[in-house]
Amino acid sequence: MIVVSSCLAGMKVRYNGTDSLNEKITELIENERAVAVCPELLGGFQTPREPAEIKGGNGYDVLEGKATVVDKNGINVTELYLAGAYKTLEIVRKLQANTVVLKENSPSCGSSQIYNGHFEGVKCNGAGVTTALLRREGIQVISELELAP
Repeated sequence: MIVVSSCLAGMKVRYNGTDSLNEKITELIENERAVAVCPELLGGFQTPREPAEIKGGNGYDVLEGKATVVDKNGINVTELYLAGAYKTLEIVRKLQANTVVLKENSPSCGSSQIYNGHFEGVKCNGAGVTTALLRREGIQVISELELAP
């Protein structure tokens, strides 16, 4: 069993009410080989919501209290991102999932890139909050871009 980002499974849960449908993920869900989760919704957000970015570092820095997640209006939403990450970890452990496939570039789910925290559309190397927590706990996290054909 693997866990996947809900938006990749076609659910309209992204900040702007859209999805990021990935046909490989849809196939995994249909074949009951994957379970979809959205860390941001698990943390208490609703859809739609203001976009958010990590300010002052990456997901690991957020876990250590060295960086924050802020929305486009400057509101600190770090606690909601942390709550969603820990709830996702609980689900992954309960399912005994060995792999988690998350949406690249997200402040929650990015596995190799996130936005730079200045809301200018610029990406930088780094992991989102949920990815950082899962990896810190020894769970393999990959991007949808890394799925084998």
